[in-house]
Amino acid sequence: MTRLIFLGPPGAGKGTQAKTLADNCNIPHISTGDILRQAMKEQTALGIKAQGYVDRGELVPDLLVQDMVLERLRQPDVNPGWILDGFPRTVNQASFLEELLQDLNQDSKKVVNLEVPDDVVVTRLLERGRKDDTEEVIRRRLEVYRSETAPLIDYYGDRQQLLVVNGNQSLEEVTSELKKVIVS
Repeated sequence: MTRLIFLGPPGAGKGTQAKTLADNCNIPHISTGDILRQAMKEQTALGIKAQGYVDRGELVPDLLVQDMVLERLRQPDVNPGWILDGFPRTVNQASFLEELLQDLNQDSKKVVNLEVPDDVVVTRLLERGRKDDTEEVIRRRLEVYRSETAPLIDYYGDRQQLLVVNGNQSLEEVTSELKKVIVS
């Protein structure tokens, strides 16, 4: 059973790699970013709340994201496994997820950290051309990532669940390396 959490800075390729692996394993790719973008596009209550944070380059508050993840992991299509992309982003969210997975009898997961240098991330995100991807906002998102999300590397490392992959390679090389580490 494949249950993976993808970590890494914005622009590391988490979404692309998670989707590729999820398709190969025939399991859901659960992207909190995609769920949030859809909610903002549809102007749902969650989307309106989230938009203000995103516009400032800040993380959406834990409780909003946790509610989405709780709802998603209760759906029956996740029984054979899943890949979480964009959650958890903080140690508090990781603790919440640990408890949630125990409650749902969904344990035995691995955590993949895609490492990519900041300058590469900035270049990638500027090339993406999204309106919220200005260099100033991207650099702010990287600061937020370093302060709030990077501690997860130690959190999962201490639990012997962390796998590190060099995300600064070609798409195919990263996919190949990911397949090797998740099978081992």
